[in-house]
Amino acid sequence: MNIEKILAAKLIVVKVGTSTLTYPSGYINLRRIEGLVKCLSDLKNSGRDIVLVSSGAVSCGVGKLGLKHEGLSTEEKQAAAAVGQCELIDMYNRLFADYGHKVAQVLLTRDVTDDETRRHNAESTLSVLIGMGCIPIINENDTVSSHEIRYGGNDTLAAVVSLLCKADLLINLSDIDGFYSSDPKSDPNAMLIPYVPAITDELEAKAGGAGTARGTGGMAAKLKAARMCTEAGIPMIIANGGNPDILYNIADGTFRGTLFDTEDR
Repeated sequence: MNIEKILAAKLIVVKVGTSTLTYPSGYINLRRIEGLVKCLSDLKNSGRDIVLVSSGAVSCGVGKLGLKHEGLSTEEKQAAAAVGQCELIDMYNRLFADYGHKVAQVLLTRDVTDDETRRHNAESTLSVLIGMGCIPIINENDTVSSHEIRYGGNDTLAAVVSLLCKADLLINLSDIDGFYSSDPKSDPNAMLIPYVPAITDELEAKAGGAGTARGTGGMAAKLKAARMCTEAGIPMIIANGGNPDILYNIADGTFRGTLFDTEDR
């Protein structure tokens, strides 16, 4: 296992999904988001550059507007995202400020990164923000995104951002410990696979569909993200974000999860 790359990683992209940031009720888990910010701030203090890809805008908006998660139309979800993105970035801004760190909001859609000129602008902006010591907080622009310009979930977005930033490592925090031999939610004999040297067709066949009712990912989306990253020389880790302190274990190379190794290992 190529732990050396993990220990030496200077620029780290951390992706956190809706299922990690919210309770089963759909509302924001304040204790968890506070713990996440503390750990990321500490990693930043240690000399690493951090980029955060965060879901949660729709959930924040639903809570702010007093809506129910079930039965919302696409337009209502987009409206909730508009309200919730303000709430989410304000929450991050206040929490990171308590530890002396600056944040910047970046909202993306696929048409931005598919266009060469706009992609270059995004790369340049992220590079300057990181150089200024900011922590970019990135989400899909759910308010205006449609099927044609969506990434299909923040797993893919996190991989795209990792490529834009030329990251050294992508950490995908999920509601599962890592990649399993089968679905651990239905198979009690499922075994965690701690190391994946290459993503094969057989491996992809083991991936299921969507993750939870509150998320848009699932293991298939995470494998797609891992393939995008590893083919570009960026290792990716899937780990359980239920306790954000796992970020310390990852930084020390002693984590429980799955490491997808790079092509140039």
